[in-house]
Amino acid sequence: MTASDRRNRKNMARRTKEEALATRNRLLDGAEMLFQAKGVSRTSLHDIAQAAGTTRGAIYWHFKDKADLFNAMMERVTLPMENALLGDEDGDGSTDSLTHMRMALLNALARIAGDAQTRRVFEVVTHKVEYVEELSAVRERHLSVRGECLARIQQDLRRAATARGVRLRHPALAARGLHALIDGLIQNWLLDPDAFDLVTTGKQSMDLYLSGLGLSDTPGGGDRR
Repeated sequence: MTASDRRNRKNMARRTKEEALATRNRLLDGAEMLFQAKGVSRTSLHDIAQAAGTTRGAIYWHFKDKADLFNAMMERVTLPMENALLGDEDGDGSTDSLTHMRMALLNALARIAGDAQTRRVFEVVTHKVEYVEELSAVRERHLSVRGECLARIQQDLRRAATARGVRLRHPALAARGLHALIDGLIQNWLLDPDAFDLVTTGKQSMDLYLSGLGLSDTPGGGDRR
């Protein structure tokens, strides 16, 4: 094989990979729009293939089933936020655990409020999906991510309490309450975005909640017990 032949094969492989990625993204884009417009259960794989200008076979080339496609659609926007919250547990030590958690949650709210795609996907996840049998993998992923987030929030609250000399009673319950607060704000805002400013209300509500726990942004600034 000549050097020219090797270059041609390499270029062809690159084009094939790029085309496959473009097809995958079109499928995810089509699913995203249809799920929002029709709901997940009422959207068929045939509908998605048509919207993407491809075939059902292309869907099965890239995804195992509708649940796999749904999770991939969701991960395009949620993974950056999940990574920001879960992140490096130790980091470089320059950011207080409470500050890290608070910033990650506020950045997530800002992205939901300010980015159309993120907002659309959260609307689908929150209001347009039924956890029927064919979407059991979606429910499993939801529960898995929720569990990881709760564990990290609890860890950050514990560390913040230790740094501030605060005795934190029932840290698991405190973490669940904060998670429910943020999750509830997102769900209610998506129902009526004009009802309140998501970021401002989120910041004020979270600060009020943390204050009630005896925690504040500055180590040493909480109520000592």
